[in-house]
Amino acid sequence: MKNPIIFRRAVLYSLGLGLSSPLMAQEDPASVPVERSVFDGDYLTAGLGVAVGPSYEGSDDYTISPLPVILGSIGGIDFQPRGPGIALDFIPDKKDAKVDFIFGPVVRARFDRQNSIKDPVVRSLGKLDFAVEVGPFAGIQVNRVLNPYDSLTAQVDLRWDVAGAHDGMVVFPSLTYFTPLSRSVVTSLAVSGEYVDDDYADYYFSISPAGSAASGLPTFTATSGWKNVGATMLTAVDLDGDVTNGGWGLIFLGSYSRMLGDPKRSPVTSIRGSANQFFAAVGVGYTF
Repeated sequence: MKNPIIFRRAVLYSLGLGLSSPLMAQEDPASVPVERSVFDGDYLTAGLGVAVGPSYEGSDDYTISPLPVILGSIGGIDFQPRGPGIALDFIPDKKDAKVDFIFGPVVRARFDRQNSIKDPVVRSLGKLDFAVEVGPFAGIQVNRVLNPYDSLTAQVDLRWDVAGAHDGMVVFPSLTYFTPLSRSVVTSLAVSGEYVDDDYADYYFSISPAGSAASGLPTFTATSGWKNVGATMLTAVDLDGDVTNGGWGLIFLGSYSRMLGDPKRSPVTSIRGSANQFFAAVGVGYTF
């Protein structure tokens, strides 16, 4: 029996989030013999999807955008997307290990309120610079929790802006349960949150006197705290019925998050937007 990492990679590197059909779930993955997988060595997944998400953090206007993703593993180093960005796991997963450790660098770009601001009042506050957040991420993964191929992963990103935009810090913890539903369908459910410092909160959610005069919104000073919590459902469906051999796969994604604290109370959210944030994507990926 192969390490369950082959199934987990299949979903992470096929770009998918969503729900699968009850018919597919009837097949017991533990009863399917697993032979050599495309994920056993170096591999690459390239995909392209279409995403629908808020115009900015806290917005109730939604925009459509392309969602390109490239990820995989080379020389035992896994690389995975960080929306938009990348995280590199330098600790190789061990075959049949009960516990795997995760550690490496992460880089994430943030274009919030840099473009695609649909609300004219928020747009009158002016465009913000794009941020580049850099730092480490670490975690622990427990394999074979409820079946031979599932896993439970806890990890956290710690990132600082190095591009001179918000100049702040973001802490991003997450807990993810992954399981195959059949040999062709894999899914995961993740819960996560973001904690931000004073600099981040002030940059994106405060309203200065000048901003108040330009927009008509009341002045507001945002400080550090939990920015949001949310959940993401992910599903990938292999089109030839065998997720372990690579090839083409369909992508489904759905997530919900709730703004908290000062980001929720900020006029850009409470007056011009909404604390309820939704995101969805669908696409196709190819693994080889």
